[in-house]
Amino acid sequence: MDNNVRPESMTRITTLAQASAFIEEQVALVRQQVGDKKVLLALSGGVDSSVVAALLIKAIGKQLVCVHVNHGLMRKGESEQVIEVFGKALDANLVYVDATDRFLNLLAGVSDPERKRKIIGAEFIKVFDEEAAKLDGISFLAQGTIYPDILESIKAKESGKPVKSHHNVGGLPEDMAMELVEPVKLLYKDEVRIVGEALGLPHGMVYRQPFPGPGLGVRCLGAITRDRLHALREADAILREEFDNSGLAGKVWQYFIAVPDLKSVGVKDGLRYEGWPAIIRAVNTTDAMTATIEEIPYSLLHHITNRITHEVEGINRVLLDLTPKPIGTIEWE
Repeated sequence: MDNNVRPESMTRITTLAQASAFIEEQVALVRQQVGDKKVLLALSGGVDSSVVAALLIKAIGKQLVCVHVNHGLMRKGESEQVIEVFGKALDANLVYVDATDRFLNLLAGVSDPERKRKIIGAEFIKVFDEEAAKLDGISFLAQGTIYPDILESIKAKESGKPVKSHHNVGGLPEDMAMELVEPVKLLYKDEVRIVGEALGLPHGMVYRQPFPGPGLGVRCLGAITRDRLHALREADAILREEFDNSGLAGKVWQYFIAVPDLKSVGVKDGLRYEGWPAIIRAVNTTDAMTATIEEIPYSLLHHITNRITHEVEGINRVLLDLTPKPIGTIEWE
């Protein structure tokens, strides 16, 4: 049986008791697979990699080395938060790598979303290989791959094309030296959260909104430029702050800003002002395979629009995406 296909007989995890049984099973499997070797974990700080980190710490303790790569495509303050939470509060064996220039230089001029994802994925592996070479006994690469990642990366039989590629599925080089450890790859997002709760992770970490592996690279639509990426990061920070302040953060599964490589004419200080649009997307889902649109009060939308257009250099319009999944995907790229 293909180990990337979820068995039809596999019961969905809906309770802490089921999650605990899953954890014990995976702990045994990881110990059998890894033995006394070391494991390198791609730790983004998101839900999936955080749950994998906690599970692997339970299974192999200090044999786990967590590597957080700042590819320059993180949300505002995110890398700093990862260092604080994982390096200090959870006492993880954490290696921090600032590879901002390295990634952005490779992505310069690349507009095709599939190429961007594959470039980011391949470069991630190169970074991990380099970090592994500095350590003794690293034989495995752990990832927070989940089942929707696999499903969306499998080529559809009708079209012969994938919905979209994930950097952790199909974007890995065939000659990669390390063997993969992916203990939650057959779980849906809601199941991963229950496993996180059973592992004792903080509620705020377990229910943190998802963030794609390629980060803001798939929200800075088209060829990435540093000025547009900066505008996206600042606008997204405003959106997240206002959702927190209004109580929407706990009600909406995923919300973010996307900024396309498109300019329109506006007016600022009485003068012609060309800028990019900031597109708000806010969706709810349980398994990430379908998604509905969250209704945002107009008063809040007006307030967010006012802040973004006045505080973020380069943005002159704010738009709202009302497309469910399907026909749209959750991310734009």
